[in-house]
Amino acid sequence: MNSRARPKSFDWGTDPPSRKRSVDDHDTRIIAVLDACVLYSAPVRDVLLRCACEGLFFARWTDRIHEEWIGALLAQRPDLNREQLERTRLMMNAHATECLVEGYSHRERDIQLPDPADRHVVAAAIHASAHLIITYNLADFPARTLMAHGLLAIHPDAFLSALFDTDRNATLSAVRMQRASLKHPPMAAECLLEAFLRSGLRNFAQRISENRRSI
Repeated sequence: MNSRARPKSFDWGTDPPSRKRSVDDHDTRIIAVLDACVLYSAPVRDVLLRCACEGLFFARWTDRIHEEWIGALLAQRPDLNREQLERTRLMMNAHATECLVEGYSHRERDIQLPDPADRHVVAAAIHASAHLIITYNLADFPARTLMAHGLLAIHPDAFLSALFDTDRNATLSAVRMQRASLKHPPMAAECLLEAFLRSGLRNFAQRISENRRSI
């Protein structure tokens, strides 16, 4: 595995990554659009972005997805402010390879979903030639609709567990760097595992727990 600079915690904050991995036409790694609901959760956002920086997959999102998770977080967390979250947004855009999807809105009108407000997520995924949409809200993205566009919606627990099963060492490296970035105060491995569990990452947390000495 190539050495990489330590990524920033994409919420809790330390050192940013210094390099990207480029995409080429023959790369077989998964391209996944991250729904706003998975970016809302700090531990989930952080571990997903670190896995992307480890080269396990290519992460995609849009400005509209950014606005959704930032708006929801500001509504629920009065201790946060927009300046803090905009800094997170800028660093995410700067340090994930070709992450920002643009020019997709014309695709929305042909997509039928239970909630029309979710069409932009599928439109962005189609435009980005993505394979997956990572979301907690699986019912909002019916399999039949997505299959017509070559897409699949997957829960973040299932996705992260699959990354672990595919490349254990790289996934553990991502989690290890996530924990190492949490310095004020430092976070014990057990506390990070509890954060994963609270975020609905039960199977992933179990895999990491069995390898806790590596994080």
